[in-house]
Amino acid sequence: QVQLVESGGGLVEAGGSVRLSCAASGRTFSNYATGWFRKVPGKEREFVATISGSGASTTYADSVKGRFTISRDNAKNTVYLQMNTLKPEDTAVYYCAARGSPVRSGLENSYDYWGQGTQVTVSS
Repeated sequence: QVQLVESGGGLVEAGGSVRLSCAASGRTFSNYATGWFRKVPGKEREFVATISGSGASTTYADSVKGRFTISRDNAKNTVYLQMNTLKPEDTAVYYCAARGSPVRSGLENSYDYWGQGTQVTVSS
């Protein structure tokens, strides 16, 4: 079992930056690829970024490529999402997720564990 707790959300102006953290507890963290997803009311949850268990490989949604960076520190059992040049359309609840494989994935249904989510609001 893996427990995930996100932090770092809040209110930020357009063009600003925020760093989200996801602290994991449980088994060997490097065995789990992780991802960030986001959800806006009235829309389905969407993929944002994913990183392999080792941290060597990453994939991003086109909408955030070049602005967001996913990283991890396995010694601290923590995954990060650095969000730069934020836009109002980035406003959402952001969720951290982990899957029982070190191979990264952009598929929501491939993830086994989810955090409770953290709100990010970007004002125009």
